[in-house]
Amino acid sequence: MADLFDTSDVVPDTAPRPLADRLRPKVLSDVIGQRQVLGPEAPLGVMLEAGTLGSIIFWGPPGVGKTTIARLLADATDMHFVQISAIFTGVPELRKVFEAAKLRRKTGQGTLLFVDEIHRFNKAQQDGFLPHMEDGTILLVGATTENPSFELNAALLSRSQVLVLERLAPTDLELLAQRAEGELDRELPLDDGARPALIEMADGDGRALLNLIEQVMSWKVDAPLNTDALTSRLMKRAAQYDKSGDGHYNLISALHKSVRGSDPDAALYWFARMLDAGEDPRFLARRITRMAVEDIGLADPQAQSVCLQSWETYERLGSPEGELALAQALVYIALAPKSNGVYVAYKAARKAAKKTGSLTPPKHILNAPTRLMKDQGYGAGYAYDHDAEDGFSGQDYFPEEMGRQSYYTPVERGFERELGKRVAYFAKLRARREGEA
Repeated sequence: MADLFDTSDVVPDTAPRPLADRLRPKVLSDVIGQRQVLGPEAPLGVMLEAGTLGSIIFWGPPGVGKTTIARLLADATDMHFVQISAIFTGVPELRKVFEAAKLRRKTGQGTLLFVDEIHRFNKAQQDGFLPHMEDGTILLVGATTENPSFELNAALLSRSQVLVLERLAPTDLELLAQRAEGELDRELPLDDGARPALIEMADGDGRALLNLIEQVMSWKVDAPLNTDALTSRLMKRAAQYDKSGDGHYNLISALHKSVRGSDPDAALYWFARMLDAGEDPRFLARRITRMAVEDIGLADPQAQSVCLQSWETYERLGSPEGELALAQALVYIALAPKSNGVYVAYKAARKAAKKTGSLTPPKHILNAPTRLMKDQGYGAGYAYDHDAEDGFSGQDYFPEEMGRQSYYTPVERGFERELGKRVAYFAKLRARREGEA
């Protein structure tokens, strides 16, 4: 009787097989790409050479070989391969998998359990793998498109090595296309311009490319197609993007750092990438405004107003015209002078506030609306700044236990250069007042 979830003998050889299945590599050396994990000096190459394969988490986008590599690892180590998906597998099914693996182990055969979309298991289900990993019942190979740091339990991660699989490069996809032509025994009916266009449509996904090739090969054409003819028949594969997933955070990070690095062209590129992927322009408007506050601040006080105005313009115009207002704000803040002076000062002040707890203000700056409070010294010795020379008394406004602190250091850029002069001016006056005292 076939093992649970082991479907290798279910489909007869005479049944039609998708091109992706027909081209599945037979040995690890046939895998296209992923040299960073499969090369002789790479993690898997070293493990296999030493005969010490441990549990692994493959992290990478769809269509880059996670399932294929897992299956070939089982072949290379003479282990029984079992594949399950976290989407369709519950606790009862997992118990059956573990029991079958225990029986197999008694006969001297190990089990490589490949768990697709492992991040979809909840904490309790992930914990359920641990005892079977520790006693050698299974060797776990998990696959996830999400960042394991956020989606997998620390205990599971500590018992596994995370290996990052990358999008297939155009050269890798071209090699895959050549293998497909060899398998089908004919060339793609595309001219020299349409062939790279087809590869671009796959967007680094090998499985997607093979599916596109199957479609193209099914067409009856009299002459090779050019790029226009190809794109009119095929839709470009949607960019990999999940508004709540890792791709979302990667792209917003790229956008933010491009602005911080004063590169309006890169900023516009990532902005366009996120819009094309379906990101909410309101989210981008909020983040653009945040960049003005966090990375420009008082170096250009107008930047915040520009961002808020562009946000309001978007709300009035809607899409697609409103996105242009956001793009204008993006270019403005990318080219604005940068300062995180207030941001750093704010964090330092927050840290000091938490550390000092409930220290009271000095009595000279406390109001004294009652006689009792006056008798306690509230307001005594307060110097009214408007009555002082230069409109500045130089008094200390921090709690007496702290003494005067310094958090804000203006940068020598933009308008904040002028604020730096004011800080220095008041510091000079304060020193003079203290000397007079």
